[in-house]
Amino acid sequence: MKRFKCILISSIFVIGLIASCAMAAEPEFFTPERDRFDPAKDKPVAKAELPYVLLIGDSIMGGYYKGVSQQLAKEANILRHPGNAGDTPNGLSHIEEWLGDAKWDVIHFNWGLHDLCHRHPDSKEQGNRDKVRGKISVPIDGYSRNLEMLVVRLKKTGAKLIWATTTKVPEGEAGRIAGDELRYNAAAAAIMLKHGIPMNDLHSVSAAMKAEGFSKPGDVHFSGKGNGELSKQVVAAIREHGLENPKL
Repeated sequence: MKRFKCILISSIFVIGLIASCAMAAEPEFFTPERDRFDPAKDKPVAKAELPYVLLIGDSIMGGYYKGVSQQLAKEANILRHPGNAGDTPNGLSHIEEWLGDAKWDVIHFNWGLHDLCHRHPDSKEQGNRDKVRGKISVPIDGYSRNLEMLVVRLKKTGAKLIWATTTKVPEGEAGRIAGDELRYNAAAAAIMLKHGIPMNDLHSVSAAMKAEGFSKPGDVHFSGKGNGELSKQVVAAIREHGLENPKL
């Protein structure tokens, strides 16, 4: 009986330890409800005769994914990973899972907004964002190192790679400093130039948007109109740099 109790207590401890480690290893990255991905209803049926395109990114990608998928439905299989790619450390932790054993023809990818976000444990803002008291998630030198490793891994797939620049940080964002995305984009550009990877300038598209392109003032997310503009730019980049015979 004592042995059974000991085994039971040990099992409970191990299960609890595994659960706590899993929770610590899986950070939650915010994605607006409208931009969430439900594999059961949002994942298209793949057509073997078409190229396979993987989109990697955060909730911004979640916003333009459906538009890209619809516009390229007759030209390519547009797929994406589940959830939010978050920051570069999260990317390094999950990239093997996201790539799987598929043969990707094109990979369109981005990391940035979560890396440059400041967070403080006492902040009441969603995601504990706080650019005044908070600590930056991934300093720019760490971002560069992480992104370099991610690019090296993506190149091993043999897919045509397309880097998407990080979109605009508007004034008034709770955890992000407007203009920081320019520094991170510059760091990313150096890596892409080194590896000969074409860049899709989503930052310029977002920076040119009027207020109605954003979901609300001070928010990095986009409205339906804004997501529509981004999706058109992504489609153009995939056609230009990824598809052999694009149907314009």
